[in-house]
Amino acid sequence: MQHEKVSKDVFAFLRKLEKNNNREWFTAHKETFKDIEAQVKVFFTALAEEMKMHDEIERVKIFRIYRDVRFSKNKTPYKINLSSSLSRAGARLRGGYYIHIQPGGSFIAGGFWQPNKEDLFRIRKELELDATEFRAVIEAEVFKNIWGDLVGDEVKVAPKGFDKTHENIDLIKKKQFVFIRNFTDDEVLDANFSSQIIDSFKGIRPYFDLMSDILTTNLNGESLLD
Repeated sequence: MQHEKVSKDVFAFLRKLEKNNNREWFTAHKETFKDIEAQVKVFFTALAEEMKMHDEIERVKIFRIYRDVRFSKNKTPYKINLSSSLSRAGARLRGGYYIHIQPGGSFIAGGFWQPNKEDLFRIRKELELDATEFRAVIEAEVFKNIWGDLVGDEVKVAPKGFDKTHENIDLIKKKQFVFIRNFTDDEVLDANFSSQIIDSFKGIRPYFDLMSDILTTNLNGESLLD
């Protein structure tokens, strides 16, 4: 299958934007940005279509370059990256994919960024009961070679109602359950970048399958779905 590529022009524009992150410069280079945006949309859209061939993708989002600065100390008006997210199908299949293109800071990610309080509690209760299968999945050699270690924000000691001395407290403390894979600029520009993303996302599927199973059942293993 022929894959779309990320062109050098994308990085060139983003580097210039980082040095000239103001409305005057951006307005003067709006036509260039429109060309860059169109290129990257083609890349993200093609990636999403290929993902749909082996997973059920419910929603594809391509993020705008404009920053919401209302509640941020950083008042620069534009992001210096281009990104997209893919959400899996509904309540049955959990987990989300993310692609982030930025000079010197490109990465892909998969997992659970902001689980709602019910899902977070359910995950923590599962880990409190038994984390054997969870650890087996995320510590498998093939998985670890692609995705490395689990990352994400966590509470300092223990969530309310959980024992801070529990053997799985390192996992129970997590507020996010995310894996990240970084890419160099050369890797992003390579013709195989799209294949690398697809293969990586396929590689995270055992984790998504396990988490989907956890989040669609109660602690007795009984389905919560209609």
